[in-house]
Amino acid sequence: HVQLQASGGGLVQAGGSLSLSCAVSGVTWDDYVIGWFRQAPGKEREGVSCMGVDSWNTHYYLPESRFTLSRSDATKTVYLHLKNLEPDDTAVYYCGGLIRCSSNSHDVRKWGRGTLVTVSS
Repeated sequence: HVQLQASGGGLVQAGGSLSLSCAVSGVTWDDYVIGWFRQAPGKEREGVSCMGVDSWNTHYYLPESRFTLSRSDATKTVYLHLKNLEPDDTAVYYCGGLIRCSSNSHDVRKWGRGTLVTVSS
């Protein structure tokens, strides 16, 4: 039974940082790669980043370079590190399992529950 659980969201002031976690169970890294997406109020869900089967194989889909990925194979967790947050980063952040990395949310095979990030100005 494949499960993904995102956590770590919260309220942060502009310029602050957060690390989001996506705990994965019931699947191996060879089965699914893990992507992060976000959905701001009134906007479509957009791709943020994705980590391939190999942890060095990372993709970032937003023009800014304020976000980074890391992974713990021991705990089967993929982390999205957000820094220098801006109010426009306010959104529900989701992790999803894909066959291959993609910024298209329609390519996600399995969604986890999202975690809300609110950035105050």
